Amino acid sequence: MRALLCYGTLVSSSFALWPQPKHFEHGSSTLWLSPNIQLVHSSRSSTQPLDWLWTTVQQLIRPAHNGSSSTPDGVASATLLQSAFDRMKHNVLDQGFVPQKFHSRGAQFEPAADDVKHYIERLVIEEDPRNDLGFTERHDKSEAYTIEISNDGGALIKIVSPLGGLHAIETFAQLFYAHSSPSAGSYTLYAPLSIKDSPVFEHRGLNLDIFRNWIPPEDVTRTIEAMAANKLNRLHIHASDAQSWPLEIPSLPDLAMKGAYSPTQIWRTEDLEAVQLHGTYHGVQVFVEIDLPGHTTSIGNAYPNLVTAKDVPWPEYSLEPPSGQLRLNSSEVPPFIQTLLNDLLSRTSRHSSLFHLGGDEINMNAYRLDPTTKSSSPQILQPLVQAFVDHVISIATAHSLTVIMWEEMVLDWNLTLPRDVVIQSWRGSGDDALKKILDEGYRTLFGSNAHWYLDCGHGWFVDPEPSNPESPIRPPYLDHCSPYKNWRHMYAYDPVADVPQSQRHLVIGGEAHLWGELTDSVNLDGMLWPRVAAAAEVMWSAPGKKPDESTTRRLADMRERLVMRGIRAGVVQMEWCLRHEGGCRL
Repeated sequence: MRALLCYGTLVSSSFALWPQPKHFEHGSSTLWLSPNIQLVHSSRSSTQPLDWLWTTVQQLIRPAHNGSSSTPDGVASATLLQSAFDRMKHNVLDQGFVPQKFHSRGAQFEPAADDVKHYIERLVIEEDPRNDLGFTERHDKSEAYTIEISNDGGALIKIVSPLGGLHAIETFAQLFYAHSSPSAGSYTLYAPLSIKDSPVFEHRGLNLDIFRNWIPPEDVTRTIEAMAANKLNRLHIHASDAQSWPLEIPSLPDLAMKGAYSPTQIWRTEDLEAVQLHGTYHGVQVFVEIDLPGHTTSIGNAYPNLVTAKDVPWPEYSLEPPSGQLRLNSSEVPPFIQTLLNDLLSRTSRHSSLFHLGGDEINMNAYRLDPTTKSSSPQILQPLVQAFVDHVISIATAHSLTVIMWEEMVLDWNLTLPRDVVIQSWRGSGDDALKKILDEGYRTLFGSNAHWYLDCGHGWFVDPEPSNPESPIRPPYLDHCSPYKNWRHMYAYDPVADVPQSQRHLVIGGEAHLWGELTDSVNLDGMLWPRVAAAAEVMWSAPGKKPDESTTRRLADMRERLVMRGIRAGVVQMEWCLRHEGGCRL
């Protein structure tokens, strides 16, 4: 390939791939995307390549599952890459954006619409599990890909698995802009082109609270589409808590009927199934958290005998209203948990290899009111918490699921856990939580509340008590985790800066978190985007980079693409600054 320029030296900042690929080079010739572009997929691994394709997807999405080799997702193997290709055509040819706001007024930033056009007519995807894709270092290549585009319009993607194909097609879509003349089509200015890419972390996620305020399934499917555009691959649905129980559990029908805010605010089993399947199509594994044994007041609406400290003044017995936690020593709780999780996990395990059992913020005072414990002593409660968690893990393991739990189970309760459990760290970097977990030898997820809590800085849900002159709710009415975490702050987060190389293999990834006290369908997109995109590049490309103007412009480009796809993302930069590159530095 001739006349290639290495990114980072001579490439215009308008070459705006997000997240940034590991390596790419390009020329300066124009190619147009044919409206009739065809997908050609070849697999060298089998005489029935698409059957093998599905087997690979199963192994990657559900690596611990030992069940049937059929297609429980209901996805025909041939459909996966074709579906991603069809989305690409729609996004580029029907919803592409004209990058006018990235150039000064009157600038000639696009090719002439009436020039002779050279088209990309075919996109070839060559799948070979033995392909090293040019990577010399040893790492998991399941999500890796290469893209080669020649001056004459040849376009070749190489992958070792379908997940790499999904990422490659998303990158391919970002190479094109719509022409300002509506009938002209979509073009790239950068042929010939070579990209080689793979992620730094295997778990690149978003934790989304769907119950404190009602988040319907269609909002979550839209979120999955935005996640896929940013190469995020794990959606952690925080599905229940003290305030409401929105999940239908057919074997326990009263849970949602009495625990949800209303009968119209329930996720039916088919809703959860559809969301997980939508994730599969987009390369996003969707898994559920049922927070146990704390944060369970809503269970008491249907099963009051299972919960302690319900309907008492909340500040002493919980961090948020209403108070209430599962009883730790009741003979009724284990069979309830067995029924609940066998029902739920038998369904979710068809689409995911993960289950999150929660385990955070257990209030010990509540167990003084528990007739089965009558104590807040850690010495009495710790063995009961251990037994409870052991039971939950045994159920999840029976469904071949890897268990994730919050850091308190290790750092506060000192539980003895299987080594395949994943511990999720969330407390601010000042208490060195991540390092303490790694020192215990557990695989770990990062996502500090000091950096990646998206709800911070928006105020609190608590009102001042008129009869309390010492109320902490006073001007300037800051919430517990202020200030607001803007996208630059999130981008600059380096969770492994102080992690020694000998422990970095235990850091499998991270998640940004959106807790839902002040979020619903109306403001969801703006609360997430573009900030989650900043976190996505940290997890895909590498942590520790500082944002500069080129970062701003690339993220602003991604924001425009999300908006064209129907995502109501917030603004990255003032338009004047985008039109006058270099004019907003200080």
